[in-house]
Amino acid sequence: MYLVTVLGNLLIILATISDPHLHTPMYFFLSNLSFVDICFTSTTIPKMLVNIQTQSKAITYAGCITQMCLFLVFVELDNFLLAVMAYDRFVAICHPLHYTVIMNPRFCGLLVLVCWILSVLHALLQSLMVLQLSFSPHLEIPHFFCELNQVVQLACSDIFLNNMLMYFIALLLASIALIGILYSYAKIASSIRVISSARGKYKAFSTCASHLSVVSLFYGTGFGVYLSSAAAQSSHSSATASVMYTVVTPMLNPFIYSLRNKDIKQSLKSLFGG
Repeated sequence: MYLVTVLGNLLIILATISDPHLHTPMYFFLSNLSFVDICFTSTTIPKMLVNIQTQSKAITYAGCITQMCLFLVFVELDNFLLAVMAYDRFVAICHPLHYTVIMNPRFCGLLVLVCWILSVLHALLQSLMVLQLSFSPHLEIPHFFCELNQVVQLACSDIFLNNMLMYFIALLLASIALIGILYSYAKIASSIRVISSARGKYKAFSTCASHLSVVSLFYGTGFGVYLSSAAAQSSHSSATASVMYTVVTPMLNPFIYSLRNKDIKQSLKSLFGG
């Protein structure tokens, strides 16, 4: 599954770079999302595979903090990039005549840069808060990676401030991105409704279908994980649920975009000389 994830997302990146027809804002954001998905899975899965192979589940304190920090960076980047991609579709459908002016290369690069800055700042803040906590010398984390919530709960010192900050910022950032996505699609839906021809409606909707599928998958599995971990007492159940958004979702994204997108399929055929 890890190899499929890496190869699938790498093919999307290669296709968007090699084909001049795909040098548009939509595919620029898609290639960034694919890169983040590769990094996202590479933060946790290789270590888990090594653990399985060596039958050793040990990780150093520095390694644990690094893994936790990188995981937070890439999960937030996924969150923000999906919101940016929704905004791109909103401009393309609701303001088609101004699309190339609004979504110019400089603005697109700035949007991605802001996503990176916000994600890194959030990860650093949470990691620094964890570094203030005290832990026992030998600790067992009931998970297959160093997940922020699991690590914080095992601290020997007071974690009230950590919990407050962790849930408040996570809720705030997820809400901002989700509200942006919902607002964009509400405007898109109202614009599609006034299109007179059925063919025009289908064409407008088809440009959003892949992104909507990925958004549903990302937020559906993400919320599912945290709801299941809150409801279930078993750490095994929480870890199993986490596999869905750390492994399954990044693996399915390339398939969703390539199977429903003629441009990507054509570009991949050209890439392999088909």
